[in-house]
Amino acid sequence: MTRVADDDTPPPERGSVVVPVESTSTLRTTVTHLIESAAAGEFESIHFVVLASWRRDDPETAARNADAERLLDRVSAWADADLDDAEVEGVEIATAVVGADEYLFGPGDYAREIVTYADDHGIDSVVLDPEYTPVGNTTLLQPLAFELSNTDLVVREAPVSRPTRRERLRKEATGKRFAALFGASFAFYLLLGDPLYWFDWLTGVASAAIVAITLSRVSIDTEPSFPRTPMRVLRGLVYVPVLLFEILKSNLVVARVILDPRLPIDPTLNRVRVLVGSGLPLMTLANSITLTPGTLTVRARDGDLYVQSLIPWARDGLFDGSLERWTRFIYYGREAARLPTPRERDDVAVFQGPDATEELPLARADGGDETDRRHTDTGATRDAPTGSDADETTEVTDE
Repeated sequence: MTRVADDDTPPPERGSVVVPVESTSTLRTTVTHLIESAAAGEFESIHFVVLASWRRDDPETAARNADAERLLDRVSAWADADLDDAEVEGVEIATAVVGADEYLFGPGDYAREIVTYADDHGIDSVVLDPEYTPVGNTTLLQPLAFELSNTDLVVREAPVSRPTRRERLRKEATGKRFAALFGASFAFYLLLGDPLYWFDWLTGVASAAIVAITLSRVSIDTEPSFPRTPMRVLRGLVYVPVLLFEILKSNLVVARVILDPRLPIDPTLNRVRVLVGSGLPLMTLANSITLTPGTLTVRARDGDLYVQSLIPWARDGLFDGSLERWTRFIYYGREAARLPTPRERDDVAVFQGPDATEELPLARADGGDETDRRHTDTGATRDAPTGSDADETTEVTDE
């Protein structure tokens, strides 16, 4: 929608801004700040965008798109109301959902989509909501701002007040995520203890409350809902015997290799780009791979899993994507499990040995440059020390 002045006087030379949005406690005040900046002559157009944390082909895409559109409609209504109150004309308000063509896994992917959108619309700056959490859990503002700082865009955080910790804690302690994690933690506590002993009930409630308060927004990346969450639990129970069978089968194969006097091992480091989404689904797949003998997930960066395999059989199983399909089945249903395997998508690479298809990606030990191949085309190239990888990398170990 565009507001056009009544007279023919050309508007002053002003810039455009893109604002990634998600439902947060500071979103309303961020919108107000942007309209005030536009009234002061800073912006001629404001683009509110939702960065999709889902892929267009996922079974639940329609519902998540509808939620995003409702959020954008609400933000647009706020902006219109503030423009009317400030009696400001000639400011364009645009909304869009971007990034649904592929999974966005981390700050680098989010920054790339913002840069692409900004280039397409002639935008020169980004304003970030201080409570912006695109993946629904821990705040990504600092690494996202860092990623964007390496682009040509002007980046700043909206100078709005965050809610007090007491208000945030009260909200987190009464939500669906809190209830779900509290129930799961309490049930697990009683499973390990004595459900008929009153003291275990007392200590279980206290322990579950502490876990739920501190970890509910970290451990659960989306709001539990019916029937999605119960269906995921049921499909997860179906997956348990499948995973146990894979572990048993891998144990037998690895044991046979170890007992062979020739010791026919061929350890290699491999990369697999998986299509399971981010957060809990990615963690489930990474740890499932680690639990099966012969493979060890050593790193998860964006959508890539770096997996050490002991023998070619284990590497072939990894590339055939059985565990990836089961993970998609758990979180997205039967339809999503029919997607092509990593080998069929050519989303695999071998870094070592005679079958190597790519060079091993290395960063200089002194904190040198490491360029992400996925940001080269958009100009969002990182120049970050190795230590900064901790902010955007999930390490998965076999404990």
